[in-house]
Amino acid sequence: MLDFLRSEGIDPGIISAIEEFRAKHPVPAEAGHRLAERPRFDYYGKEIWEAAATALLCGENLLLVGPKATGKNVLAECLAAAFGRPSWDVSFYINTDSASLIGTDTFKNGEVSFRAGPITQCATMGGFGILDEINMAKNESLAVLHATLDFRRIIDVPGYDRIVMDGATRFIATMNYGYAGTRELNEALVSRFVVIDMPAITPENLGKLLKREHPNLKDSWVEQFTGLYSDLRRKVDSAEISTKALDLRGLMSAVDLMAHGLNAVEALRMGIVNKAFDPFERKLVEDVVTSRIPADLARGGLFD
Repeated sequence: MLDFLRSEGIDPGIISAIEEFRAKHPVPAEAGHRLAERPRFDYYGKEIWEAAATALLCGENLLLVGPKATGKNVLAECLAAAFGRPSWDVSFYINTDSASLIGTDTFKNGEVSFRAGPITQCATMGGFGILDEINMAKNESLAVLHATLDFRRIIDVPGYDRIVMDGATRFIATMNYGYAGTRELNEALVSRFVVIDMPAITPENLGKLLKREHPNLKDSWVEQFTGLYSDLRRKVDSAEISTKALDLRGLMSAVDLMAHGLNAVEALRMGIVNKAFDPFERKLVEDVVTSRIPADLARGGLFD
């Protein structure tokens, strides 16, 4: 990942500081299996990289906010890999409570003992905790994070002991606006993060992502796919269609299907068009696709 940061022109001083951080905080052997390997996708965006890395080097926790398809989870994974930290992914949903985060009693070897949850494990092993969709969490879940995320950096486990967080531990939370089941975060929780408003991926960076995944994809079609994504975003911004079809994962999956021989329009129908369930909206999305992609375009015309 550090070579990738150099290739993207990230400030050499920041890269040197990350290398010092990695040297200062070796990973415990028991957390080795959680070391973040090279992520499936790279996050492209020099300014965001520099802001996020600087915040983590300063000991801050990050809250990545923004609309769908801005790369929040991709950036979180890439940061863990760049800093060489074991990572814990915690998804917040209706059944997530304090016990599932911090830990609970269990019966082992004939006696009651404490079974640490992901937040406790992350805190003690100097990991990066990725708190996915934090604005879907119940208040009970969020309350246990307050002391963990602020300057105290402790976890008080009732009936057991006080756990002091490792100096390398950081938490990176993500959230979308307006999803079903989400809520506003309270001020006390937000104040424990520095916040990055994630921008939409630029056509240039989307082109880099496509070429990284498919180096033999012809430049002319890279331009068409990035243009297609930009067309969809403009329709979303003008409220002509919903965000359902503005799916970066869907576009990448569609190109993967094309690489394995599926007709381009059919692949885009599966990856993007059919995610708009309203018939009228689906027709609008399909019109955007067919305005750029010929109906008979197959693998041979796409790849060198």
